[in-house]
Amino acid sequence: MDFPDPARDAATRAAPPPLPSNAPAVQHRHATGAMAHNPAIDTLRGVAIMMVLLLHFALSYGLRDSPVGLLPAPLVRAFARDGNYGVTIFFAISGFLITTHTLRRAGTLANVDLRRFYLLRAGRILPPLLLVLAIIVGLGVLGLPSFSNADETHDLPASHFWIGVGSVLTFWHNVLMQRIGYFNYCLNIYWSLSVEEVFYLLLPVLCVTLRRERWLLAVCLALIAAGPWYRHRHADNELFFMYGYLACFDAIAMGCISAVLAQRWRIGVGASRTLQLVAAAALLTLYWRGIAGNETLGFSAVGLASAVYLFAVAQRPPRTTGAGAALSAPLRWMGRHSYELYLFHIVVLGLMRDFVAKTQLTYATRLPWFLLFVALSALLAALVARFVSAPANRRVRRGMSVDAGPAGH
Repeated sequence: MDFPDPARDAATRAAPPPLPSNAPAVQHRHATGAMAHNPAIDTLRGVAIMMVLLLHFALSYGLRDSPVGLLPAPLVRAFARDGNYGVTIFFAISGFLITTHTLRRAGTLANVDLRRFYLLRAGRILPPLLLVLAIIVGLGVLGLPSFSNADETHDLPASHFWIGVGSVLTFWHNVLMQRIGYFNYCLNIYWSLSVEEVFYLLLPVLCVTLRRERWLLAVCLALIAAGPWYRHRHADNELFFMYGYLACFDAIAMGCISAVLAQRWRIGVGASRTLQLVAAAALLTLYWRGIAGNETLGFSAVGLASAVYLFAVAQRPPRTTGAGAALSAPLRWMGRHSYELYLFHIVVLGLMRDFVAKTQLTYATRLPWFLLFVALSALLAALVARFVSAPANRRVRRGMSVDAGPAGH
């Protein structure tokens, strides 16, 4: 099934064995609950989505330093400018969690149930996505600039609006952007969804076709090698070095490898804490250095640091008590609702920028404006999660007698 390694076999015996695909749902909940709700992973997701929100706000309203001097100017500029690294963190988390859940549901990657996998993904992803696209289409038809092609400098035919919506649903919006450039303020952020969805489409097929973990890991290593090569070739065009499939698959592949290693190897609590701290420090350093000048290897480094962090936090039981847990609670909440925040924050920001232009705000008022943006986005995300995502997710999973799973996956 996978690489024959006596050391790995000993580590596997020390860890709970994966459950067979026909294990009762209650057993599955017991086995996966800790990973499904690991607060350290939720916190990392919360940090990543906050970076995305900060980036998009900065692109619309500008942030060169803290409006009221709360944070050092270089730190504000780093996080406002390099939010695409947050997307890279999301890719690594997706690879890690999807591979982890697949291993624990199916027992081995070769036993993955294609129908169940795709139904679970569709039940989680499509309901809120269809809702947000309906909102964007409605506001675009009404002529609001941020929701139609009228917001951009080039004059595109109306057909591009509908092609853009279709490309989001068929997972090639990033390719469309590479062909015609930035053309719709709200739709353009969904390029990363196209990358993730192609990963979701390919992973179970690869598992069933390759059957052995060693071959899947070989594909992951090839993607890890291809990422820097592709970004180096397109280092002068961000539509390629940030948005292309090959530009992003390496971080997902690192997450997949991290998940397999976390299932097979165990390290001590002290070592896992050290790894977590080192990985977190590396992520902060990489954000500080920024994307400019690091187009080729910067994203690989962020993906690797994220994968190491995920491997480390999977080694020990989750903790939700103590001062640190209390301070990180807002970020954990954002992490659990990161998909809804990702989809709907751009609707909030689009409406805000259409009704209040950058020139109408003083620099000092941008901080409360940003806080209002985050609060409204969180409120909308919570409503969508409660009344759209959760009911649809439960309905699909109830029909297949599987657990509700984590909020983001």
